[in-house]
Amino acid sequence: MSSLRMLYLGLAIWGAVHPMSLMLGWVSETGQGLGGLLAAWTANGAVAGLAWDLVIAAVALTVWILAEVYVRRNWSALVAIPATFLIGVSCGLPLYLFLRTRAS
Repeated sequence: MSSLRMLYLGLAIWGAVHPMSLMLGWVSETGQGLGGLLAAWTANGAVAGLAWDLVIAAVALTVWILAEVYVRRNWSALVAIPATFLIGVSCGLPLYLFLRTRAS
């Protein structure tokens, strides 16, 4: 495996673990569940702007993945879509790059 692919994989793991640990820590501290987390994402304009920025990036990444999978027939790369929406763009994008750069 090339060093670039290892970097993508490391970023995907970091992008899954680090943000999730922060969110779970917040939920644990406040005692609020998913509803509280969603409310916090719209607490003010700055946070809402960041949340929408991530949603738009996730949609753009999904369109890119679908377009490339259609052309390249790399069906395993589709796993990056649920990773993007269930974990985050910080995991989905490097995961897709990892899957995209494998040897054919």
